[in-house]
Amino acid sequence: MKFIERKRVLVTGGAGFIGSHLCEVLLEKGYDVICLDNFFTGRKDNILHLMKNPYFEIKRADVIHPFFVEVDEIYNLACPASPIHYQYNPIKTIKTNLYGALNTLGLAKRVNAKILQASTSEVYGDPTEHPQKESYWGNVNPIGIRSCYDEGKRCAETLFFDYYRKHKVKIKVVRIFNTYGPKMHPNDGRVVSNFIVQALNNEDITVYGDGNQTRSFCYVSDLVKGLIKMMESDDTFVGPVNLGNPNEFTILELAEKVIKLTKSKSKIVFKPLPQDDPKQRQPDITLAKTKLNWTPEIELEEGLIKTIEYFKSILK
Repeated sequence: MKFIERKRVLVTGGAGFIGSHLCEVLLEKGYDVICLDNFFTGRKDNILHLMKNPYFEIKRADVIHPFFVEVDEIYNLACPASPIHYQYNPIKTIKTNLYGALNTLGLAKRVNAKILQASTSEVYGDPTEHPQKESYWGNVNPIGIRSCYDEGKRCAETLFFDYYRKHKVKIKVVRIFNTYGPKMHPNDGRVVSNFIVQALNNEDITVYGDGNQTRSFCYVSDLVKGLIKMMESDDTFVGPVNLGNPNEFTILELAEKVIKLTKSKSKIVFKPLPQDDPKQRQPDITLAKTKLNWTPEIELEEGLIKTIEYFKSILK
């Protein structure tokens, strides 16, 4: 009988929106997966269907505290990612980014694991460069209401590269742009989930500012493929690398598309733009294309249809 040795993978924030999709795909690939989550924004509903799998394990814990497991790879996704959630307790958000990075890096160093940091396009702030390349250093307010997340992620990247240079830890850093899809938290305050929930309830759709600010929306399955490709890439390529869909839409275009696809009676209403809300956000994914052979495949309308169906199923 042939002995199969499964790769052991830790996913912090594994019950969250992106983390739960990642756990699902890693299990499909035959890996032994540990999901670590404190369930602040992660939800058990996202991973219920995985619990019968003998190679899936849940650990209720917080990355701000040290933890000890024997693994081959670590995906560090732990941190609230929507403004409503990360501004709820900004000090906790900073601690999650800093201590989370320190604890996962310390674990990777101890067990010689490869580790991927889920960073964010927010490290670019309100960019003066468009689209944003990885070489751009950003235009970030270090003391604003979003800084707990933006600067926390920037500092986490610093720690990753210091561990790489000082301790030769095998790191990977990805900068995730706007991502959407099934399993989004219905109350996360993000623009896609907000618009879909409002439209399905025939409520006014809230657009902040004049609606001409732009975003690029990546469907979650495309993003997960990018994360795995980055983890599996040559150890000499550490990033950072942008992962996102470069197709750019105004917020007003998104609102109109959601109303059309849901056949909603909602009206669009305008409210003041929140502090430090970026006016443009579009990834340059040349590096991901050349180094990872990765390009997103799901166009916005196809992804929105799938996401709308998910929200219909949970809002009954």
